[in-house]
Amino acid sequence: MDNVGVLFLDELPEFQRAVLDSLRQPLETREVSVARANAHVTFPANVQLIAAMNPCRCGHLGDPALACSRAPKCAADYQSKVSGPLLDRIDLHVEVDPVSARDLALPPPVEGSAEVAARVARARDVQTARLEGSDTRTNADLDGDALDAFARPDEDGRKLLMQAADAMRLSARGYVRILRVSRTIADLAGARDIGRIHIAEALSYRRQPPRA
Repeated sequence: MDNVGVLFLDELPEFQRAVLDSLRQPLETREVSVARANAHVTFPANVQLIAAMNPCRCGHLGDPALACSRAPKCAADYQSKVSGPLLDRIDLHVEVDPVSARDLALPPPVEGSAEVAARVARARDVQTARLEGSDTRTNADLDGDALDAFARPDEDGRKLLMQAADAMRLSARGYVRILRVSRTIADLAGARDIGRIHIAEALSYRRQPPRA
């Protein structure tokens, strides 16, 4: 299954919880099985899941002038519609602030899309060269011996990861995904070894499920 598709789910909490939880196994195995009375068929499902959601149903959490009277409980109720096990399978959680009209008047960023794309391409080339001859193709596939060989952090990074594992109560899945993301962050930075700074950035993208 070399071909990878993109599954984009907008307004993630608006999907039925049972539907969202049915994605958990396909995200792990990259296959989806459909069972009917007289047949059981398995299809490839090698997808990159991308999801978007508002912080709450009205979308104005954090704005005292517009937020509803139930804030912040409304946000916890809304976000809790997405289960912890599904969140655990999403590597990067990024909060994006609303864009104002004033923001649109700002000068363009120093690093544009073309520069970012070139940096990503270089990182992919590094991965390809590193994993040549193995069944693993990208950092996202690192597991077992390959994970230990190519995604082992230095001592400072290991200590930070151990501290975070206890403080954040990382699952075994979350721990592995932190290492994979850290390896990619180091590749994007042109670093051979995974250091504390790369582990710290990967940890910043993890999100604990909200408590109702």
